[in-house]
Amino acid sequence: MHKFQMKNCICVCTLVECGTKLHKDHDEKKVDKTYFKKIVGSLMCLTTIRLDIMYYVSLINKYIKILLSLHLLTTRKILRYLQASLRREVKNII
Repeated sequence: MHKFQMKNCICVCTLVECGTKLHKDHDEKKVDKTYFKKIVGSLMCLTTIRLDIMYYVSLINKYIKILLSLHLLTTRKILRYLQASLRREVKNII
């Protein structure tokens, strides 16, 4: 979370909102490929221990060549979900 400046992000309880459709629309704003690939790579490593995010990470990975702002928002939502689950785990330990 520190690596992507999302340590103090607003947490969410769901991975992706219902009805979210990822597409390859070329009219939308493009994002930085390096930043997006770093996030997706980190999430791919996490799928070995967090099976609940595997489907969504593989879905985002399909769009790695066409990086739109919608894809980045969806990826950041997965990070926010992970942050929320980490906070719940810490509360349960304490």
